Amino acid sequence: MSIPAHASTNFQTLLRAAADGNLALMECLDAQTGSPRYVICAVGHGNGDYVFTPFGHLVDGNPYDAYLPPDPDNADGFMHPDR
Repeated sequence: MSIPAHASTNFQTLLRAAADGNLALMECLDAQTGSPRYVICAVGHGNGDYVFTPFGHLVDGNPYDAYLPPDPDNADGFMHPDR
C-alpha cells in the first residue's frame, strides 16, 4: 500500500513549517462532536495577518490504542486488535 500524493505533500509542508518555526498548537472544537481538540497547525503570515492551516490533532489518551499499524506479513493489510 502506498501513501497518496496529497498526504505526502501535506507532510512535506508540515516538515517545512516545523523547520521554519511556523507550527502552532491550537485548542479547537471538533466540528462533528463539539469536543475539544488540540490541533497541530502550520502558521502562514504576511502583512501583519496570520493564517493557521490545520494538519491534524493530538490523540486523547494512549495513541497506541487509537491506530492500527500496517501488517508486516501482508503488504496490503493492517494489524487487527485481536493479533
